[in-house]
Formats: sequence, structure tokens, C-alpha cells
Amino acid sequence: MAKVSGNIEKKDCQEIMLPILDALEILKGKWKLPIIVSLSFGSKRFKEISREISGITDRVLSKELKELEINFLITRTVYDTFPPTVEYEITEHGLSLEKVIMAMKDWGLEHRKKVIAS
Repeated sequence: MAKVSGNIEKKDCQEIMLPILDALEILKGKWKLPIIVSLSFGSKRFKEISREISGITDRVLSKELKELEINFLITRTVYDTFPPTVEYEITEHGLSLEKVIMAMKDWGLEHRKKVIAS
């Protein structure tokens, strides 16, 4: 995004801000993006996700998975087995975050280099 020169109208700023705030509302917190990244490598069961994301508790993972499902970013499939098998999978809508995630990864790498170099 280029730096805005001159006067930017309040309406223009609000048109940019509203969808950003919407996205932040859906993706807020420490764990949602790591869960999405984990599931972008394939469907997984609860414990597989839990083991892959260091530091997340089962309670928090359960809550975050429910919120991601409500917002159509992942699906939860229960198989008729004993005991029941549950798998989580990223949706096409969830995959639409790939550019955002890759941009964040690239920015994070550059930021890390800058901080280490200073």
C-alpha cells in the first residue's frame, strides 16, 4: 500500500478501515491463524492440531475451532465410528487467506531480520 500524499478524505479511510476491522474480528487472537496454517496442509484430527501448535491448550483449541467453523473457514466432520472420529478441514473460504498469510510470513521474516540486525 502506497503512502497517501495530500489530503485523504475521511470516507476513503473508513472504506479501508471497515473491512480490515471485519477481518481482524474474525481472525483475532493468537491461535486462529496458526490453526488455519496447520489445516492448510491437510485435514487433521483434534490431537494432531494440538500437537502441531505448541502452547495451545485443548480448551482454547476447541473454542477457536468452533469460531472458525462458525465463520466458514473450516469444516468439522464427525465419522460414525467407535469412538467417534472427528476431522477438521480448511474450506475454500479459508484457503482464500493464503495471500494474507504469506504476506504476513514475508513481513515477519523481514521484521525479524531488521530486529536482529539492529
